[in-house]
Amino acid sequence: MSTPHFPPPAPDVQRSVFEGASPEPVSGVPPEPPRRNRYAIHLGLFVATVISVLFAGNQELLLGDEPLTLANLWKGWTFAVPLMVILLAHEFGHYIAARWHRVHASLPYFIPMPISPFGTMGAIISMKGRIGSRKALLDIGASGPLAGMVFAVPILVWGLLHSEVKEITGSGLLEGQCLLYSLLKRLTVGPIPEGSDVFLHPTAFAGWVGLLITMINLVPVGQLDGGHVAYALIGPRQNAIARMVHYGLLAVFAVNFGYHFLRHFQTEPLGQTVGRAAEMSMFWLVWFGFLFLLRALSGGNHPPTEPGELSRGRKAIAIGTLLLFVLLFMPTPLSQY
Repeated sequence: MSTPHFPPPAPDVQRSVFEGASPEPVSGVPPEPPRRNRYAIHLGLFVATVISVLFAGNQELLLGDEPLTLANLWKGWTFAVPLMVILLAHEFGHYIAARWHRVHASLPYFIPMPISPFGTMGAIISMKGRIGSRKALLDIGASGPLAGMVFAVPILVWGLLHSEVKEITGSGLLEGQCLLYSLLKRLTVGPIPEGSDVFLHPTAFAGWVGLLITMINLVPVGQLDGGHVAYALIGPRQNAIARMVHYGLLAVFAVNFGYHFLRHFQTEPLGQTVGRAAEMSMFWLVWFGFLFLLRALSGGNHPPTEPGELSRGRKAIAIGTLLLFVLLFMPTPLSQY
């Protein structure tokens, strides 16, 4: 096993399940607190995130229809436990791969988000220095998404088997569709009658969130996991591809907006139609803006690695990981019906 090259000591940086920042040094980040304090921070954020995800897992509690009690909070466990398992697998996939390649990595810092449908914004891992070899870059970049998927798929399948097909009445959240999700629904639920949909068991929704997390991370742009995997595969040429993919997110936003506008403009007032189309497509515009900011802070291009090629086996893993993004791509991750 080759040892990655390390630059001179540099401040820590962070990566997130949803944010995907790279372990490239960024100035202005304060030094880490003492080790004992860090462990307390890790534990405190983890507990806060578990509570937040439990809260999100009980819709009645989330909507204020039930009082906030421990018994009512625990009702959300069928969503919270499987989602936390997926997030832990994702983060510790990165952590173990980083340790294997002797890249300094912290334990995950989880981010609670109690007002969101998911209850969390993922987790952050702090790394020192940059990853030197393509082999290490691939292993660290791909390990998180692949480890998360190992748990997300069986969790989703179990949840779908315990979900119900019902007639659509009223309004509600509609989860995004991707090739893998559609296939799993077809295999587990079977044909869905017109005017009906699968009303997801909380565990199925947790599995679907796992697919969404993985899809976001595998966008092949600079500092995301997909960007790391693509750079490990093709080297500096990835910088030009990343720019095209980044601006391609604007095209996804525009196509989404146009589709939903044309779908509703004859049956709804103009203002309502514009608002609905914006709501359905805003996800990709927000991500375009976030990645633009991330590229500006990190210097634009992916940090270089030492010369060297991947083995055939690792090339196959890299290609398979990028193809996984295609299977998971959701044009409209969340919408309303």
